[in-house]
Amino acid sequence: MAEGHIVPHKLSIPELTVLKDDWVKAGKRAIEAGFDVLEIHNAHGYLMHQFLSPISNTRHDGYGGDLKGRMRFPLEVAEALRETWPDDKPVFVRVSAVDGLEGGWTMDDTVVYAKELKARGIDVIDCSSGGLFGSATAARVKRSWGFQVPYAERVRSEVGIKTMAVGLIIDPLFAEDILQKEKADLIAIAREALVNPCWPQMAEIALGRKPIDAMDDWPVQYGWWLKHRERTLEQIRADETAARQN
Repeated sequence: MAEGHIVPHKLSIPELTVLKDDWVKAGKRAIEAGFDVLEIHNAHGYLMHQFLSPISNTRHDGYGGDLKGRMRFPLEVAEALRETWPDDKPVFVRVSAVDGLEGGWTMDDTVVYAKELKARGIDVIDCSSGGLFGSATAARVKRSWGFQVPYAERVRSEVGIKTMAVGLIIDPLFAEDILQKEKADLIAIAREALVNPCWPQMAEIALGRKPIDAMDDWPVQYGWWLKHRERTLEQIRADETAARQN
């Protein structure tokens, strides 16, 4: 623990029951609010991740010890939420596929856990990494384009469940390649959406599915002017081409 941080205590069985009920209540509120997808966060050092990782889970009761014990509470919550959530709407679980630390959670553990989640009706495994130490989303693994895609690919292949890939996937053509090669079923663009809120629309254009001036489904604050701007740019380019030819 870093100096000044609150030291956690081992949750009692009654406290675990209360927490599970709180997750179920949150799920019900999400249904009432009209959400179509539920994701349970099991990654990045949050409570479920703390139960799963042998580094953070030092319990000696039925909720700790071996892999089965460490998975017990997260699986109980997943099962309760899947029973709460409508059958026709998907439930995702985000995992840190590896801790990236010696003696920590591994890809082999993730595969076993994903099989248990699938058996409980979970629809998609969202594969991230790290978070127990340092930055909440940084495993101690080498960064490169799509560096976490192999996690999603292995879970998809060995478990037979849909997966979502995330992590430095910023180019639409690269994202499409991941999908076409069946390395994952979904792409989470995350921070790229902060850089460019219109990334999905630009991806449609980059992949040739829409002409650049077909912006009727963009937010009107963007699309109305950009559509007219593109026509103006086309005319300017045509005029420049004509001038060079003359």
